[in-house]
Amino acid sequence: MVKIEKLTPEELKHKDVFSWPTWEKEISEFEWYYDVEEHCYFIEGEVEVITKDGVYKIQKGDYVIFPQGLSCTWRVLKPVYKHYRFL
Repeated sequence: MVKIEKLTPEELKHKDVFSWPTWEKEISEFEWYYDVEEHCYFIEGEVEVITKDGVYKIQKGDYVIFPQGLSCTWRVLKPVYKHYRFL
């Protein structure tokens, strides 16, 4: 299950999110598999992540945890810019 949260600026600072690498993606659609857990913070963009459990809508300001073993389809509706970290 994908977990989507809204974190406070203090929580983001505590996790040191803004020192993580960044990733960008244009409007597109693609299949993805998470072989490790990913934590990410969306600075810009809007996506729908389609899984066997449902559709998750993710947008600017969301802190998202993608579990290890997740197979999904990413539908990028607005270009994405995010910080990410694999655990």
